[in-house]
Amino acid sequence: MLKSHYYEGLVEAGCDEAGRGCLAGAVYAAAVILPPDYQNELLNDSKQLSERRRYQLREVVQRDAVAWSVGVVNPDEIDEINILNASILAMHRALDGLQVRPQAVIVDGNRFKRYHDLPHTTIVKGDGKYLAIAAASVLAKTYRDDYMLRLAEEYPGYDWQQNKGYPTRKHREAIRQLGITPYHRKTYNLLGTQELELPFAE
Repeated sequence: MLKSHYYEGLVEAGCDEAGRGCLAGAVYAAAVILPPDYQNELLNDSKQLSERRRYQLREVVQRDAVAWSVGVVNPDEIDEINILNASILAMHRALDGLQVRPQAVIVDGNRFKRYHDLPHTTIVKGDGKYLAIAAASVLAKTYRDDYMLRLAEEYPGYDWQQNKGYPTRKHREAIRQLGITPYHRKTYNLLGTQELELPFAE
């Protein structure tokens, strides 16, 4: 059973991101404030859930949350500031979008930058330990998946409807054959080797 809170007696937002390891597309993050003593036995790290269950839980989280928000950092910004800073910026943007101001923040992983004057704690594998982080992981993952499905219609050759931008063999083969799109992260090792010049897709 995941824990309902980390900070005693404070309005706490859980944050998580999705898409950090992808070769293409934006990085998404979510921030979620759940009611005090909230319980949901189905909530877990989004990577442990089926796609169908993730979308079911998205509806539940959005219904039950005190507040929720999604933040996005696009591929050009990722190339400019690097993926770690982009992931943190996406979480800050998600926190900016909350309709209720949190008094503390808990974050999946081990890196974060102070958000205004709020206390924060980073928790490795936090999406499998705290409900608010698990809820944020579900929102970040599903909203990013929706976005990658839209991009897959625009650029159908990269198998994004399946790989969601992650570095699969099929994705890298498509980059070799077709070149890169405006959505690829140009500072990433897109082919698994840096020896080849990357043309742009037509």
